[in-house]
Amino acid sequence: MRKRPPSIDGLVASTLQLPPGAWATVLDGLCARFPAVARWQWLERMARGRVVDGDGQSVTPETAYRVGLEVHYYREVPDEALVPFAEAVLHADADLLVADKPHFLPVTPAGAHVHETLLGRLIRRTGNHALAPLHRIDRDTAGLVLFSVNPQSRARYQALFRERRIEKEYEAIAPALPDLGFPCIRCSRMVAGEPFFRMQEILGPANSETRIDVLARIGGNWRYALRPITGRKHQLRVHLAALGAPIVNDWMYPTLRQREAGDYSAPLQLLARRLSFIDPIRGVERSFCSDRKLQA
Repeated sequence: MRKRPPSIDGLVASTLQLPPGAWATVLDGLCARFPAVARWQWLERMARGRVVDGDGQSVTPETAYRVGLEVHYYREVPDEALVPFAEAVLHADADLLVADKPHFLPVTPAGAHVHETLLGRLIRRTGNHALAPLHRIDRDTAGLVLFSVNPQSRARYQALFRERRIEKEYEAIAPALPDLGFPCIRCSRMVAGEPFFRMQEILGPANSETRIDVLARIGGNWRYALRPITGRKHQLRVHLAALGAPIVNDWMYPTLRQREAGDYSAPLQLLARRLSFIDPIRGVERSFCSDRKLQA
């Protein structure tokens, strides 16, 4: 069985299986697929052994392009900005790690964030290069994220999410909905929107479901309890915005607004507050709660 290359300073390698194409070399194919990365950057990465094949052998500028070849590479962002907020580890054992993520920190590498991720920080903190997130929450969302510590037991914990045997509870601060009866359920069909990183609701059979209740009424804003039954991208943000109560400081829904890089003044008021499940290894009930608080 092939193994992924080791992480470097907490950075996990990305993987690409080469698609059909007429390029002479892997270098030519990478330049065509990732036009934002200059050819000299790929050459420099190859010279440092940051591009390897599925057998762990270095890919060189002369390596021939072969459809289906597995290529691993390490993403790099020059002058990557630090995210000035700390994560916390709430629990760790031989199989599971529970982290409490701050706003603005992505779980895994994305866009301009490569080293400044929750996964990267935890690998550097624990020294465990096999660490892997069992699920994701948005960069904008704070709160709980479960990580698999042990590859041998990973599938047992992944099944909790796949089979919906884990209860997820979120909190959000959003405008009041006095005309809506609570608790209520929002169901809709969600698909990719425009631009590509947004989601939208369309007519058709529902593929998303959220249970919504009110925890506290705070003037014009209320504190909501959200229980996603399904796990669509941006589901909670889309559902509340569609009801007429976009989450406070949501720059993406219902309409897209510009956000300055490095502006941490207005965190999205959404928190992954609690995760509850029966531990598939130990057979005991587990319940973890975030220590973070939203700004009412």
